[in-house]
Amino acid sequence: MTAPLTSSAFDGASQTTPPQHDALALTGSGRKAQIVLNDMVYTLTITRAGKLILTK
Repeated sequence: MTAPLTSSAFDGASQTTPPQHDALALTGSGRKAQIVLNDMVYTLTITRAGKLILTK
C-alpha cells in the first residue's frame, strides 16, 4: 500500500523534467496496464489508433 500524495509531493515538480516511460514497456507489449495511485486502480489502454486512454 502506498501513502496518499499530498500537495507537498508536487512542490517543485514543474522545475524538473518528469520521468519518461515507454507505453509498450508498461503494457508488456500488450494493450493494457494497470496503474495504482492512492489505492485506486487505473487502466492505461493503447487504442488501435495508437492513442492512450487512462480510465478508472
